[in-house]
Amino acid sequence: MSQPKIIAFFLPQFHAIPENDKWWEEGFTEWTNTRKSRPLFKGHNQPYEPLDDRYYSLLDVDTHRWQASLANKYGIYGFCYYHYWFHGKKLLEKPMELLLHNPDIDIHYCISWANETWSRTWSGKEKEILIQQEYGDKDDWEEHLNYLLPFFKDDRYIKIQGKLLFIIYKASEIKNFVEMLSYWNARLKELEMPELYVIETLSGAQKQKHYPETQAALEFEPMYTVRNRMPLYMLKRELIGKLKLWKLGIYIKLDYEKICKNIVKRNSDAFLGFFPNWDNTPRMGKRAMIIVGSNARLYEKYLEMQYKKAAERNQEFLFVNAWNEWAEGACLEPDKRDKYAYLKATGNIVGS
Repeated sequence: MSQPKIIAFFLPQFHAIPENDKWWEEGFTEWTNTRKSRPLFKGHNQPYEPLDDRYYSLLDVDTHRWQASLANKYGIYGFCYYHYWFHGKKLLEKPMELLLHNPDIDIHYCISWANETWSRTWSGKEKEILIQQEYGDKDDWEEHLNYLLPFFKDDRYIKIQGKLLFIIYKASEIKNFVEMLSYWNARLKELEMPELYVIETLSGAQKQKHYPETQAALEFEPMYTVRNRMPLYMLKRELIGKLKLWKLGIYIKLDYEKICKNIVKRNSDAFLGFFPNWDNTPRMGKRAMIIVGSNARLYEKYLEMQYKKAAERNQEFLFVNAWNEWAEGACLEPDKRDKYAYLKATGNIVGS
């Protein structure tokens, strides 16, 4: 059996950009909603706050060094950075570029193209588009690849079977996906570089692997399980949304251990995923999905099951959601309530 490496998804939205200043408010970052959040019921852990009030900026290179040091200490092999590309338009690209330009930051990494349209979902206005996800032709494919090449050439970039690990969030929605992938691999071959090892993300947006041309899929938790394996939740969610019962203070609460049991019992050929917690109250308010009952002991118990299952399947990686999704409550970074407990639990499994 192989010993899987843990990759944690990494959100770059911890620095201000002009687009978010315009769409939300001046100086908006992920911390804005996190700080404003308030509890919806007794014992609700909101606001969810970083330990020592470390409301960092990802434009600070020392923050990246601190994160890499923590990850290494507790057995996390690498980060998977979300990448936003809208037909040549980049958003939130600076943290990953900062990582690239500072080779002393000791962390492996890969990229997940988060190819979805941005809208005002957080304020309940899903139909109000902020920026549309569009897909171009060969000119755009070439421009996109040229942007990615310096990252692919970085010695820290994660490979699998000698190929460049590249994750796509909504592969099934990409127009001319097969042609684009073929074009990219042909260009990489011309440049005497490895091909892409493309992983499709299974979540609420995509239930199964879509293309024979991709190498694998991964289960993005907890949303893959909650939305596809828990029909009673979906029925309740649709009812609350349809009747707008959240205005009366009726929101979704789910049990952490119940979801974990559902995750670990499932058989699948996909790369496995796991999560420390979930609570998107900072983004959604009373329309939130709140998972209750999470603690480091349960996290360690079920992560160990996933880890052993991945090892038995000789899967090289196990994906955790997430390193720093503070506004979704899915976070390994130390917080005021649990401090380093989830990181320590991760290290216990990996044997760091």
